Amino acid sequence: MSTADEITELHDLLTRGAITQEEFDRAKARLLGGGAVPVSGLAINRLRLSDDDKWIAGVCGGIAASTGVESWIWRLIFVVGLFFGGFTLLLYLLLWIFVPRQGQ
Repeated sequence: MSTADEITELHDLLTRGAITQEEFDRAKARLLGGGAVPVSGLAINRLRLSDDDKWIAGVCGGIAASTGVESWIWRLIFVVGLFFGGFTLLLYLLLWIFVPRQGQ
């Protein structure tokens, strides 16, 4: 994949809201050989519960917005996890309790 293709993909992620402008600038600088740009915060700190894409609490919609993976895939992962010991139920509840909403 050429550098131009990679920058185009980064721009698509930016326009979909999957990455922030800061992440776009860092990735673009790395691609163009500008060296590493310091990270100002962890991606987990940007996780928010979705108000727009939610069925129960907005956990899967919020994870989808942070990762760029469709929310239905995250929902499927959580449901499948219920059949393998139910660990995803605990994870879902913890995220619901501790992750702030989008507007906060």
